[in-house]
Amino acid sequence: MRPDRLVLRDAAQALDDAGLTASITVRDLGTGRELSIDPDAAYPLASVVKLPLALAVLRAAREGALDLAEPVQLDPAGRTPGLTGLCRFEHPSTVAVEDLLSLAICVSDDTAADALFERCPPAEVTSLLRELGIAEITVRHSIQDLHETLASRLAPDEMPQALALAIQASTRGGGHLIPQLDVTHANAGTSRAIVDLLARIWTDPALASEREPLRRLLGMNLMRHRLAPDLESDDAEWFSKTGTFLHLRHEVGVLEHADGGVFAIAVLSESSVPARRQPGAEQALGFAARLLHDQVRATRTAR
Repeated sequence: MRPDRLVLRDAAQALDDAGLTASITVRDLGTGRELSIDPDAAYPLASVVKLPLALAVLRAAREGALDLAEPVQLDPAGRTPGLTGLCRFEHPSTVAVEDLLSLAICVSDDTAADALFERCPPAEVTSLLRELGIAEITVRHSIQDLHETLASRLAPDEMPQALALAIQASTRGGGHLIPQLDVTHANAGTSRAIVDLLARIWTDPALASEREPLRRLLGMNLMRHRLAPDLESDDAEWFSKTGTFLHLRHEVGVLEHADGGVFAIAVLSESSVPARRQPGAEQALGFAARLLHDQVRATRTAR
């Protein structure tokens, strides 16, 4: 088995070559063995915030504070900007809370997520995280608030300017001229904290009621272009949630192997390239995550 430092060097080089800065944590949930790149760096979470939101909704339903069968009236005039699901609906619709949860996780529907935030506000989601001992993830705002940036005010052909601003306007200490990209104002977290949360979801007996529905939803996630090509196989199933906004590219989840190995993986990244479509960046993130995963898994198989 190669030394960890060489694996980390190769992963960091691949990220750098693709113009990426990233925080990656991979943990074997059976042995606790972990390998990481900058695991305590905070990033705005984008749609990864829907993972703790979903957990909070399921917890509220278990406690009787929320009815998963409740019908929710949705008016397209108040929809959140987005490319999927209810964000594209042109007519009023009625959707049950549980189906909103499916849309928010499986197709990353922002309008569905905001309807859930109306019933389970950001402060309640953060409160649950603190109850679980997760201190480095904070949920502060809805998805709608995320879109109240320069990006939402520009025409599609002006997107490079928004991307350039996102890349260039960061300040020391994680600040940013766009508030939703400032980790002291945004929904924010670290890759290590997200892995901590995934570990709690997958292994904590106190979350057994929430685990199976959330695991099922993450397994049906249709956004599988980032890490899945490098992680998934006939013998390994990937349960995940992505997050993408301006120069941010994230994916987090759990990889379950047929031999019993279970690995929590969190990849948070930002690009220095002002382009929306960057297949090379997606490939580099998958490659780096795979390198760290294979190194951690090699320790298990060598025993």
